[in-house]
Amino acid sequence: MEELAAKAGITVRTLRFYRERKLIHPPRREGRIAWYDETHLARLRTISALLERGHTLNGIAELAEAFDHGRNVGELLGVGAPTEETPVRLTPEALADYFGDQATPENFAASLELGYLGTDGSEIVHISRRLLDVTAALVREGIPLADVLAAGRRVREHTDALAELFTGLVISGGRTPDDLQRLRPLAKSVVEAELSMAMDRRLRQADQRS
Repeated sequence: MEELAAKAGITVRTLRFYRERKLIHPPRREGRIAWYDETHLARLRTISALLERGHTLNGIAELAEAFDHGRNVGELLGVGAPTEETPVRLTPEALADYFGDQATPENFAASLELGYLGTDGSEIVHISRRLLDVTAALVREGIPLADVLAAGRRVREHTDALAELFTGLVISGGRTPDDLQRLRPLAKSVVEAELSMAMDRRLRQADQRS
């Protein structure tokens, strides 16, 4: 415990307090010896970084609980599942840098439920670099992260329906999943074109109202 506290730059008393609050996992014990490892040190450094950013210990405890009970990266990405998205590995500090004071336990839990985030050891994994960048950009524009995630949930419902429609269209003709994978760019083109035209209609309506 003394060695871990020294490496983390905190006092043993503080470390004991963190253990009592269950902010770190119990050590591995061999007889009367308690062994800590790099995951404990990483968690302590994360706690220090989040405290410096203004997070409270209660908030950090809720984040830690959500993090520890989040889906792992295998569940998030699916073993061997085809994807065109690039996952992003993040430390909790890096996630806080993206979203600042909006990196709350509630938003973290919502992201886990939506399937945007998973865990891999001491790291957080975002399922898509594109989604991460777009989400951060919207938040920088002043849109609350909770609202962005709520919109993402609605988009997910519509895109699932679109994917089912296109899959049925292709597979019903006796084609194989390989054909579906080969033809998926066509589905993306249709959705992108229709979304573009729908945005044009909304912009014209907005101009008329103004």
